[in-house]
Amino acid sequence: MSICRFGYSPVNHICCFPKYPHKFVKFPSLPLSALSRSSSSTMEAPPEGYRRNVGLCLINSHKKVFAASRLDIPNSWQMPQGGIDEGEDPRSAAIRELREETGVSSAEVIAEAPFWLTYDFPPKVRERLNIQWGTDWKGQAQKWGKGFLFKFTGQDEEINLLGDGTEKPEFGEWAWISPEQAVDFKKPVYKEVLAAFAPYLQ
Repeated sequence: MSICRFGYSPVNHICCFPKYPHKFVKFPSLPLSALSRSSSSTMEAPPEGYRRNVGLCLINSHKKVFAASRLDIPNSWQMPQGGIDEGEDPRSAAIRELREETGVSSAEVIAEAPFWLTYDFPPKVRERLNIQWGTDWKGQAQKWGKGFLFKFTGQDEEINLLGDGTEKPEFGEWAWISPEQAVDFKKPVYKEVLAAFAPYLQ
């Protein structure tokens, strides 16, 4: 298993290093403050005060989960995610965010888990993000619905953390990891999500 990095350079490429990181630095444990389920054909609004957000689970042919380290929080790893634009449906947002954050377009939807999961920002993170966004969100409501479990059908060389060039890069390193390792990053949100996707991860 390898960890891959990228650098800002005129030629976008990925360099793979032979060793997997010995230890991931985890995010603070984020409380699951609300869980509401909706049907796959409708999208209920998230609880008031939470930013609409999509979370993406990308797996390869070996049932490993894609994870990447944030540039703004050194050594902190997560699965891709991003906000849902005004008037945008979650599926479209998930496809867009996958392309923007990883450069991946060779992926197919294989499952959905139609419910919102919300988590609260730690106080310092909430203050920083709300200044950045000009909002007063308590946390994020992630919609792990249709289109959010993707199977990667391309080659690893396609993965480019510079994304598609439309947004500022968010990640500095990436790796394929086990579902168990992914759960360690953001409990209990990832635990709920990966439990829903478990039949596809066996």
